[in-house]
Amino acid sequence: MAMASPHITAICVEANEFPQLSNQFRVRGVPHTVINRRAAFVGALPEPDFVTAVLEGAGVLVEEPHDAPSGPTTEISA
Repeated sequence: MAMASPHITAICVEANEFPQLSNQFRVRGVPHTVINRRAAFVGALPEPDFVTAVLEGAGVLVEEPHDAPSGPTTEISA
């Protein structure tokens, strides 16, 4: 997504090399995706579910077909 839009920034961090960040964002598995420091999800999702999870994490209302499962998300408390 970051390659497709100048409005999106992506950063990849090696969790074992930065344990303080891993603890701050409660990394327990990889991939661990954090959106705007407010929401996160763990695991590799199919592309439609990934896009939905990122948009929801960014606070964008997403209308999904009723038969499409959405990816898991969790809120991060500061």
